[in-house]
Amino acid sequence: MSRVKVNLTLDADVAATARSLGLNMSRLAEAAIADAAKLERNRLWRAENRAAIDAYTDEVAREGLPLARYRSF
Repeated sequence: MSRVKVNLTLDADVAATARSLGLNMSRLAEAAIADAAKLERNRLWRAENRAAIDAYTDEVAREGLPLARYRSF
């Protein structure tokens, strides 16, 4: 994975605290941004597929789970 330089503006106290604790702010920011991107992708997917999800939920409510008769629990 290649890396790029970016500029971030942080609260001075937050940056000072991170430095004093020896935290790698670049890695922490990268992880937080990756997590936020994953959450947003998931939210968008659910919004785009809401009709299909609702239709399946309604079908399961009416007819039960598919292959339920084969469940051993």
